Amino acid sequence: MIDGKKEKSGKGESSSSCILIENSCEIIGGDFSRAGEASMRLKKELTGLGIHEDIINRAGTAAFEAEMNVIIHAAAGWMRYTVTPEKLRIIVEDMGPGIQDIALAMKDGYSTAPEWVKQMGWGAGMGLPNIKKNSDEFNIDTVVGEGTSLEIIINILKGEEI
Repeated sequence: MIDGKKEKSGKGESSSSCILIENSCEIIGGDFSRAGEASMRLKKELTGLGIHEDIINRAGTAAFEAEMNVIIHAAAGWMRYTVTPEKLRIIVEDMGPGIQDIALAMKDGYSTAPEWVKQMGWGAGMGLPNIKKNSDEFNIDTVVGEGTSLEIIINILKGEEI
């Protein structure tokens, strides 16, 4: 995993532009031995910032599901995330087959995972629905034959400080 961590103090910046943490992790398709590394790193960093446990759990679930989609379906991908006092923004991009029918892929239980992946206990078709459920905003951009990009936004502040 390649770590591109940056921490910024935000001195002299308004809170809306203050980046607390910015990081990226490479995800290798098919490498189940490293499944969860990127999402665990995110959770650890959020914990270190003192983010509320409910936010950490939502972020961890969404990030893990996106990470597993890369491992299951793509040759490789990246998880990038930025934390500000207001929100967490996670971008997951992959070099995979793309999604032919997003509406169908968003249905609980729909899976295009290979049978051997399902036999390992993965690919139950809950990834994208779980990401949406745990996000305040969720966007998918996909090109069949090229890959998919997910944007996951989780609001951190609801009128309270970190």
